[in-house]
Amino acid sequence: MSAISSIKSPTLFYEWKNYRCAYDFYNPNATTADNSIPLVLIHPIGVGLSRVFWHRFCESWHKAGNSNPIYNPDLLGCGECEMPAVACYPDDWAAQLQFFLETVVKKPAIVLVQGALLSVALALAKIEQESGSNLMRGLVLAGPPAWAVLNKHSTERQQRIVWNLLDSPLGNAFYRYARRAEFLRSFSIKQLFGDAAKVDGEWLDALQAGAANPDSRHAVFSFLAGFWRQDYSSTIQKCDRPALVIMGEKASSISQAGKAEKPEERLAQYLANFPNAEGLLMPGRNVLPYESTAEFVNAVAEFVNKLNKQDLRIVR
Repeated sequence: MSAISSIKSPTLFYEWKNYRCAYDFYNPNATTADNSIPLVLIHPIGVGLSRVFWHRFCESWHKAGNSNPIYNPDLLGCGECEMPAVACYPDDWAAQLQFFLETVVKKPAIVLVQGALLSVALALAKIEQESGSNLMRGLVLAGPPAWAVLNKHSTERQQRIVWNLLDSPLGNAFYRYARRAEFLRSFSIKQLFGDAAKVDGEWLDALQAGAANPDSRHAVFSFLAGFWRQDYSSTIQKCDRPALVIMGEKASSISQAGKAEKPEERLAQYLANFPNAEGLLMPGRNVLPYESTAEFVNAVAEFVNKLNKQDLRIVR
């Protein structure tokens, strides 16, 4: 962690709806970065997950010579943000990020989003569309969920039934079980990583530390309750921002609805539906910024540099 600390400021905080929220800021070369598009990262939701998920990417990004400043926020209920005992919807986290863009970043940024938190990025895109804001310059999708899962709408009644089941003594017992190292290792190998050897001590230690506070369960239960399962087709069709879709060659789905979908088929679905998208497959499974960091950094850098050049041409 010493190398990471050397390229970022100490943990920073801002207030949103009376909640204290945390973020990291990486800006190793202020002179160069002033003309570079900033990156804003959306971490996944899960047992022990927070903005720490992106630390390996952030370190590698700047070691590779990229100068773009990076904003790495915690979502409400995760990491060093406050952890209220409330159900969070994609619209809630998107509103938090929109506020963050408006008050902290203050300029158009490329948004990188991991996995099914694409639902939050799409809710953010919808806010942008409806408000006429122009703070999302581009979008990078890291290991997005199976297409059938993303657009499978679950009813409010179904969501509430699952939430009430989880937000109970039974759910609390499950969370205590799920944050054990043995469970985290097994789940990571079976569902997240293509190479079991990459489920390392750094990964497991970060998850256990992130799950130490039992109040972190509320954000996880919000995700497991399926509040993010909505029909995003209209928002996707209107999302004209440049998008990069990066899929793992061993991408898989936990949901039964997406198990039969091959990685190349999933990628093709996204490219066919996003109006202005490009994409690629790379080694790894479902957590590419962590498992295949160097390859992921190279792919994102190429995309970001292309948008940087476009913006410079416009300025000139």
